Amino acid sequence: MPRHRIVPALLILLLSLVLPVSADKKKKNTDEEGMIPEVSTKPQKKKKEDEMTQTLPPPKEPPAAVVAETDRLFFQVSPLSSKGLLSQQTRDAMRTLLRSSHGTNIVKLRAFVAGSGDMRRIQEIAGEVFGEKHLALPAISVVQAGALPMEGAQVVIESIGVDRRTINPNGVAFVSGQATDSIEQSLDRLKLALQAGGMESQDVLRVTCFVSSLEASRSGRSALDSIFPSAAINVVQMQRLPVKPGSECEGVARLRSAPANAVEFVNPNGLDRSPNYTQLTLVRAPKVVFSGTQLGFGSQDADIKLAFERLQRAIGGVNAKLDKLAMSHVYVTSMAIADRIRQIRKNFYNAGNPPASTMLPFEGLPSLDASFGVDVVAIPEAANAN
Repeated sequence: MPRHRIVPALLILLLSLVLPVSADKKKKNTDEEGMIPEVSTKPQKKKKEDEMTQTLPPPKEPPAAVVAETDRLFFQVSPLSSKGLLSQQTRDAMRTLLRSSHGTNIVKLRAFVAGSGDMRRIQEIAGEVFGEKHLALPAISVVQAGALPMEGAQVVIESIGVDRRTINPNGVAFVSGQATDSIEQSLDRLKLALQAGGMESQDVLRVTCFVSSLEASRSGRSALDSIFPSAAINVVQMQRLPVKPGSECEGVARLRSAPANAVEFVNPNGLDRSPNYTQLTLVRAPKVVFSGTQLGFGSQDADIKLAFERLQRAIGGVNAKLDKLAMSHVYVTSMAIADRIRQIRKNFYNAGNPPASTMLPFEGLPSLDASFGVDVVAIPEAANAN
């Protein structure tokens, strides 16, 4: 075949081989471009597991009332501290009280809070601190005071515990607050009440003095430790501004001799006599009941009556009644309501033998709406006291 014909023939052959392949490639690419990409419906594994949301348990509620053995009661007052704010000071105070209790039960706390801290934190922190030690919560009272005797101190806590051994073989005495113009005068009356019950200053277990002004009471405060060497001492200014009385000191003491009856009510000569309270209650009953504070809301008779009805139900759970009390504390935000409270509580307390009592004005209570609060020391029925 001539050479000029061979070259065109080869070109035609090559083109016939290349064109089908190119067409196939083009078709293949076109098919892929028209396809819908596959989307996986399988859940993709997270690189990190979601953190579990922790729900904190609600704070434990303190008991409405606690029963304790009279012959084993002991009394403490937490040391004042200016370290930290209310929460830290409360934790430190409670831990100190527990340490000095040496593992025995604490059955009652009464906290006086100064400043603007949230008083509701006292109960929450008690749940935490006692929970750490796997201890039962005590009954709790919380009151807002005007000031404490240390700059920066926001809380002081009184505690009542139950020792493992008998330390009050003859029982204890509860002494009403002695209202006067000064701590010195109040302490003189307190000593007179003690003498009427056969006791001396060294028998006193706790003294709490409520004053109108810490500054004006400086000299009296310095004498407390020397007058009552064995007592836990607490001094609280009632409100920020001056109030009446100038001073009112109450106490608890160890009886030197057992009274003839389980409970005796004494009004010694030289001290005021009142149909509303007794100056001195002597208790040798085997057990007593400490209540927490029952708050009252409003100032009408029905409001006050409701608070005492609720308190009656609270102590009724441990077989105690309001007509058999050793001590009563009433904390009011204004003394304008005091007379009305006295009239209403007569229907609940024993009119013939009213308890020792303290009723004073304070800066506030755990609820902003509360007009007063009341807690009591009651004598349970012996047969069913638990």
